Amino acid sequence: MDAPREVARDVLRAVRERDAYANLVLPSLLREQRLAGRDAAFATELAYGASRSLGLLDAVIADCAGRPVEEIDGPLLDVLRLGVYQLLRTRVGAHAAVDTSVDLVRSESGTGKAGFVNAVLRRAAERTTEEWVDKLAPRDPLGHLAFEYAHPVWIAQAFADALGARAGELRDLLAADDERPVVHLVARPGEITAEELALVTGGEEGRWSPYAVYLEGGDPGKLEPVRDGMAAVQDEGSQLVALALTRAPLLGPDTGRWLDLCAGPGGKTALLGALAGIDGYHVDAVEPAEHRAELVRKATRDMPVTVHVTDGRDSGLTPGYDRILVDAPCTGLGALRRRPEARWRRTPADVRDLTVLQRELLTAAYDLLRPGGVVVYSTCSPHLSETVAVVSDTVRRTAAEQLDTRTLIPDVPDLGDGPAAQLWPHRHGTDAMFVAALRKPE
Repeated sequence: MDAPREVARDVLRAVRERDAYANLVLPSLLREQRLAGRDAAFATELAYGASRSLGLLDAVIADCAGRPVEEIDGPLLDVLRLGVYQLLRTRVGAHAAVDTSVDLVRSESGTGKAGFVNAVLRRAAERTTEEWVDKLAPRDPLGHLAFEYAHPVWIAQAFADALGARAGELRDLLAADDERPVVHLVARPGEITAEELALVTGGEEGRWSPYAVYLEGGDPGKLEPVRDGMAAVQDEGSQLVALALTRAPLLGPDTGRWLDLCAGPGGKTALLGALAGIDGYHVDAVEPAEHRAELVRKATRDMPVTVHVTDGRDSGLTPGYDRILVDAPCTGLGALRRRPEARWRRTPADVRDLTVLQRELLTAAYDLLRPGGVVVYSTCSPHLSETVAVVSDTVRRTAAEQLDTRTLIPDVPDLGDGPAAQLWPHRHGTDAMFVAALRKPE
């Protein structure tokens, strides 16, 4: 039995058949098969890597099979994707990549279909990755880069637009986005320091957030500080968003009335709650979906946080907040490293639908601010329609004062031309978080 490859195949099947999320399916399959160590790492690399590389893999498979991938049986396609991924993007030998794939199909579907898989993979093995890219990639520079680094062209274009004058960094960005990211932990303020967390876990203290720790691998859920609620998994960029809210200069005193208007699943709320608890402040957290609200409750247990199950656009909360975070629902284009199949699911239509919601949430937050209070708007997407366009529209309609957000994320270089800040995987090692701060005039 080839358990790691079977697990990877089953992840791809769940993604294809049920629109499952690879990062949610994989852990349970690893536990079922009792895979750990190198076997678990190999299964993870195959499942996530093949999910990320889908566009490139499917183009190669279609060329070798002489038919569109839509005409290939789903179970065979899953195995072909795994096989081609091993051939083109791992150090697995060609003989092993082909033979193990054929065995997977033979055990489930018989000799005839195994022969088809064998023929396709042997053709795929005739060229190197570079040779396949040269043969199949579009001729235009943007399309070529997008194909080489397995991104839909519209996403590569959105990244180039957001980079602006530094669009020459697009190759570096796509390459960073196509790699498996380092695990980031957050040390809960008041519970454990980043230095202590790094010592306990064998990790490394983060560069930008005073609470961040980097882990090279392993299952963070098995770490004692995580199990005990003293730490959690959270991208360093998300930590910086929450910290920016706490650092923003108010007009008048901070009365300690804070709000997280888009709280689920609770990572940023928990960091805000821990910081609020140190100063005797309180955080209200809004989440419209009950199951996500429960995640917020679990993340903020024993913290001065009250969870409200309601729509942030019409929350019914009493205005007068000092600080409000709007970590708005978005396309998630800035976190594609952590959600391997997401790049192939999102469409430009998603952007149009979400920007309406984003504007409504930011407007509602602004209305809940006290004069002199600050709202921080963030998205895990650098798409200009979800970021500067939403903020500019709100400033125009409300006469809000836009603060230089870069000063709220001190010591972090290359955050853009301001006044908003943009984090990038290739520059900062974080998700591509956008952050803007607006203050309500007195």
